[in-house]
Amino acid sequence: MNDSPRNAPTPPTPPTSSAVARHAGVSRATVSYVLNGQAAGRVSAATQAKVKQAAQDLGYVPHAAARSLRSGSSALVLIAVPADKVPAFGPLFAGFVARFQTALEEYGYTGVLHGARADRSPLDTARAWAELRPAAVLTTFGAPLTEESVALLHRSGTRAVLSLGPAPTPGAHGITIDQEEIGAVAAAHLLATGRRALGVVVPDERGLDSFSGPRLAGARAAARAFPGATVTPLPLAPTEESAARARQAISEGHVDGVFAYNDEYAMLLMRALQDAGVDIPGEVALVGADDLLLARLLRPRLTSVRTELPAPHEVAALVDRAITDPSFAPGVSYRTKAQVEPRDSTGDGAGPA
Repeated sequence: MNDSPRNAPTPPTPPTSSAVARHAGVSRATVSYVLNGQAAGRVSAATQAKVKQAAQDLGYVPHAAARSLRSGSSALVLIAVPADKVPAFGPLFAGFVARFQTALEEYGYTGVLHGARADRSPLDTARAWAELRPAAVLTTFGAPLTEESVALLHRSGTRAVLSLGPAPTPGAHGITIDQEEIGAVAAAHLLATGRRALGVVVPDERGLDSFSGPRLAGARAAARAFPGATVTPLPLAPTEESAARARQAISEGHVDGVFAYNDEYAMLLMRALQDAGVDIPGEVALVGADDLLLARLLRPRLTSVRTELPAPHEVAALVDRAITDPSFAPGVSYRTKAQVEPRDSTGDGAGPA
C-alpha cells in the first residue's frame, strides 16, 4: 500500500453559502443577512429558521477571513502577551482572561491569546496584529505598544485598543497595574509590624524582571520612611536548592521580614525556612502576593497582597462600546488597587481568612 502524500485522498470541499442558498431555496444575499446577523427587518423569522437549518444540514460555517475582508474587521479580540512574559501567567491573570473571554462571547466576540515576539518593534508587532483584522486588541504585561502603533491599528480597522500594564498608552484605553505599589504595600505592612531588616525576593526567572524590579523599588521607597530600615534583594530561582541559598542569605543578613514577590515563591521560601527550623513569624515575617487559596491553607497562613483587577464584564462592555460607537473616544482608564490580606505569617492573622 502506498501511503505517500501524492496518493492521499483529496479532502472534501467545504460547503459554500451558495449551497446553503440552494438547499434553503433562497438567495445568497438572504443567506448572508441571516448568517452574518443582519437579518433583522430584512428577513422573516420563518426564512431565518430555514436558512439556519440548511446551514446545519450541510455543515456550513461562515468563513471568518472572508467576512473580515468584507467588513474591514473581524469578531476577534486579540489578547496579546509577549512571549518572554509567559511565566507571569499567574492565577490572577489567568482567571481574569478566562472570565473576560466568556464576557466577550456574550457580545458576539471571540477572545484569542496571541503571543508577541519579543524581538519585534512595536510597529512590526502592530502590523502583525493588524493582518488578522481584529475588532480589538488588549495588550498585557508590556506587549509592545506605542502611540504610533496604536494609530496604525486604528487605521487598519481595529476599533478598540486597550493596554494592561504599568501605564496607559496615548490613544488607547488603559488598565494600570502599578507594580511599585504592590512592593510598597507589602513592605509597609512588614515595617508596620516592627520589622526593619527587609528582604525582597527577586525571581531568577525569564520574563519577570519588569515586575520584580518595580516591586523592589516600591519596597525601597516604603522603607525610606523608617530610619534605619534596610532592604536586601534576595535572588531566588524556582528550585529547592535556590531556596536554601536564599534562606542562608536571610540568616546571614539578619533579615526579619521578607516580601517574597508572590505566593508561589513565598511557599518555596517558607518550606526552606521551616526545614531549617526558622520560626515564622517569630524570627522572619513573610508576605506573598496574588492571594491564592493555597496561601490560606499553609501553616502558618500566608499574608498576601491582593490586587483588584477591573471586573471582566466591565472591560468587555468597554470593548463592545468602543467597537460599535464611533463617537466613543479612547482614554478610559482603570487603575488596580493593591492591599494586604494580613494572616499568621506576619503575626497579625485575625480569624478565618
